[in-house]
Amino acid sequence: MDRSSAAARGDHVFVYGTLRHGFPLHRLLAGRAEFIGLGAVRARLLDLGAYPAAVPDMHDVVVGEVYRLTDTGLWRGLDSAEGPQYHRDKVTVRMADDREITAFIYWYMGPLDRGVPIPGGDYRAHAPARSIHRRALHRGGDDAA
Repeated sequence: MDRSSAAARGDHVFVYGTLRHGFPLHRLLAGRAEFIGLGAVRARLLDLGAYPAAVPDMHDVVVGEVYRLTDTGLWRGLDSAEGPQYHRDKVTVRMADDREITAFIYWYMGPLDRGVPIPGGDYRAHAPARSIHRRALHRGGDDAA
């Protein structure tokens, strides 16, 4: 099956925060999802302290990673990990090679009053993100991959 057919079925997920490679929640994807590539979506990225939040915004860009789920049962675990303040919905992702694919993203639906904008929309490059997860990145195992 080609990648565009998989995307049409809803097997792709765009991750922009703690599900990204090298962050603590990436262990949920490890071994159950295939890395497709880097991409970007039209959204605004906010720092909420322990995790980021993406909200739709046609004027900003959020960068992240796209994965194809090899175990579609993983959706239930991802939905649970994201929690009730995040809503899974389809989004157009502009891949690094300039093609567009459809993937699911977890939009933040909670209060925005404590959110601090992340310039450039890249959680990995954001200094608080690096300090929040410093211990997790240096512990070893999947969290350090």
